[in-house]
Amino acid sequence: MNGKMLRIRRISASDNRYVKTIVREGLARFGLDIPGTAYYDPQLEDLSDFYESDSADLGRAYYVVVDEDERVIGGAGYAHFSGLAPDFAELQKLYVAPEGQGYAVSYRLIETIEKAAREDGYRMLYLETHHALVAAMHVYERSGFQLLDEPLAQPSHDTMDRFYLKVIG
Repeated sequence: MNGKMLRIRRISASDNRYVKTIVREGLARFGLDIPGTAYYDPQLEDLSDFYESDSADLGRAYYVVVDEDERVIGGAGYAHFSGLAPDFAELQKLYVAPEGQGYAVSYRLIETIEKAAREDGYRMLYLETHHALVAAMHVYERSGFQLLDEPLAQPSHDTMDRFYLKVIG
């Protein structure tokens, strides 16, 4: 990817299978291809429909990073975190394919999510992760997320054991 331009845009239906592969392969690399993780989320089959649905009462969106050949190399989304106040969004499904790592893609995705979530009226960004995802936790902490002692609400994935929060607005 040396010298290639990267672009972030909203997910489209043609991106679904690529994002699903990136998420599942990313989790499998760490032995997290197990129930209780995003690996088995039913939304993975049609992420674009889930995030772009007009039925959402609170804002949500998913963004993908594409290279100059329009190949999806990563993505991240946000949505209201059920069980918390309406101004709490959850950073969801932040995954980057190996060929996209090392180019600050995760940081760019987080910035995009923060801006969009703020525009949707969210003030807090919450996330769940797993202790095996050391590089992810490093990115979250460098991006200003604070590690919590416990989840703020019932975790959406019961295998996740690290919880972070950031004030965004």
